[in-house]
Amino acid sequence: MRTYIDKLNGGTIFIKNDDKEQLLFKGYRDYANQLLIDSETRFPTASAGKFFVAIGIMKLIEDNRLTLDSTIGDILSIDLHQIDRNVTVYELLTHTSGVPNYFNEDILSDYSELWEDYPNYKIRSSKDLLPLFINKEMQYPRGERFAYNDSGFVLLGLIIEALTNQSFDVYLDNIIFKPLNMLNTGYYELDRLPKNCANAYIYDDKTKTYYTNIYSVDVKGTGAGGAFTNALDIHKLWNGLFNYKILNKKSVSELIKKQVDLGGYGYGLGVWIDEQDIPYFVGEDPGVTFFSWYNIHKKQMLTIISNYRDDVFTISMDIKKALANQ
Repeated sequence: MRTYIDKLNGGTIFIKNDDKEQLLFKGYRDYANQLLIDSETRFPTASAGKFFVAIGIMKLIEDNRLTLDSTIGDILSIDLHQIDRNVTVYELLTHTSGVPNYFNEDILSDYSELWEDYPNYKIRSSKDLLPLFINKEMQYPRGERFAYNDSGFVLLGLIIEALTNQSFDVYLDNIIFKPLNMLNTGYYELDRLPKNCANAYIYDDKTKTYYTNIYSVDVKGTGAGGAFTNALDIHKLWNGLFNYKILNKKSVSELIKKQVDLGGYGYGLGVWIDEQDIPYFVGEDPGVTFFSWYNIHKKQMLTIISNYRDDVFTISMDIKKALANQ
C-alpha cells in the first residue's frame, strides 16, 4: 500500500482491512515554510461536511424536532422569494429540491469564480451565502429529479440553527465531534486557523509555483461544506456511526439507504452509495480533494485527503480493487 501515497503531492491515506490499520502521510502543510504533514494535521475537506450536516438533521428527527417531510416554509423565517416554500427536508438532503444553486457548474467552471464579484471573506456563516441564490428562480419543480445542490445544504444548516438557536457548527461539535472524540475536526476561519492545519494549494501552470486557496473558497465553512478534519477522526466517525453512538440503527439505515438511483450508484441522505450499496462521501474545492468509504461487511475503510487537489478518486478505485483481491 505504500506506493499509493507516492501518487499524492501532499496529503494522507488511511486504510483499514479487517483488524489491520495503516496511516500514510506525505508532503507539506505549509509549503513555503516546509512544515510537514503529520498524523494529527487537519485538512480542509470541501463538500465532505454535507455528511456531518445530514447526521445532524437525522439527530433532530430522532429528537422529534423535525421530520423528513417538514418544509422550509414552516421552519425558516427568511424571505424565500421565488423558492418553493413546500420544499421538504428530504428533498434538500437528496438534492432533489430544485432550489437555485449558488454554484451552478453549468455556468461556472471553478468554485473560485464565485468570488470575483462577491468577496469570499464575507462568508463566515450559512446565512452569508443567501445573497448568492435567494433571489433566483427555482431550477426545476421540487422532487422532479436529482441535481447536486450546494444551496440545499446551506438551507439545512440554517434549519439546524433555527431549531437549536445556535450556530450549526456548534451543534455538530456538540452532537458529533465531541462525543466521538474527534478533537481535530471543526469549522475554522481561514484567517484564524488553529495549530497544525494544512493550507490547500493550487498549482499555477504559468509560474510553475503553488499558491494557497485563501481567495478561492469561503473563509469559513457553511452547511454546504468546509469542515477541517483528518483521517483518524473520520475513522472515529465511521465507527461511531455504525456502533450507533450518535444515531440509532433505524436512522443510520435511512441515512445510508439508496434514496435516489443514479444508474447503479446512487445517493442517500447527504452521502453517496456505490454499486455495492456501500456509503462514501467526497469533497472537492480549489486545492482540496477528499474521499472516504466504509465497507462495514468486510470491515474495510478507506480515507484519502489531499491539500494539493490530487486525484484521490482514481487512487481510491485502485486501492479498493487491491482490497477486493486480498
